[in-house]
Amino acid sequence: MSDTDVVNQLEKIVSLVRDVVGPDLLGTYLHGSAVLGGLAPASDLDVLAVTRRSLDERRRRALVAGLLQISGLTPTVRPVELTVVVQSQVRPWRFSPIGDFLYGEWLRDDLQRSGPPLPHPMPDLALILTMVLAGNHPLSGPAPAELLDTVPHADLVRASVEGIPELLAGLDDDIRNVLLTLARIWTTTATGRIKTKDAAADWAVAHLSPEHRPVLEHAKSLYLTCRYQDEVWSERLKTQVRPHVNAVLTQIDRLRQQT
Repeated sequence: MSDTDVVNQLEKIVSLVRDVVGPDLLGTYLHGSAVLGGLAPASDLDVLAVTRRSLDERRRRALVAGLLQISGLTPTVRPVELTVVVQSQVRPWRFSPIGDFLYGEWLRDDLQRSGPPLPHPMPDLALILTMVLAGNHPLSGPAPAELLDTVPHADLVRASVEGIPELLAGLDDDIRNVLLTLARIWTTTATGRIKTKDAAADWAVAHLSPEHRPVLEHAKSLYLTCRYQDEVWSERLKTQVRPHVNAVLTQIDRLRQQT
């Protein structure tokens, strides 16, 4: 997928959000891999939209309908993750924040079946806002620091670890993503910084004992070279996944107790 394709897709996202939200839109911001270190073959286009007030049902349905057309995973289209947050829900910052709207490709079937997403507690906003502020990449509107507060380190750690049970539930079906996300959680807990998945894997590998490194090194290689549907795990590596996960969880728990 070329840089031109990415730019065109981002323009479509911003245009959709602007058209649907109207004057209540304060700004849209690129975050995630695109600003932290570069897009990998299966990376989403991660966008945060900040609004003055909550979306009504008509706007929610319009956003979902538009994103179903814009988002995907083809040679010229990337999956889109769009998060919408009402500014007053995150400034002043407090935990746990409320997300007003969330679209991701993993939600496609549910959204088509059950209708548009509603506001709900979203601890991950601590991570998203931190990435938005660090990336400082407006797609529309002012610099993000004019709209958003810095998230304290303790809340970054709390947000990271609260998602672990749900993450582990998908381990057998999504080994690559789970291992890389755990590496990122460990890295964030230890350093207070959110790194790209490959950079987080490098950090974690350097802090793992040798027997727990191969599965994460393989996950990183898959992340950098292929899409999800093309990845392959040998039976030997699969037997090492659970011991690796347990080792990383032990390190995260140790750091969490120190926070």
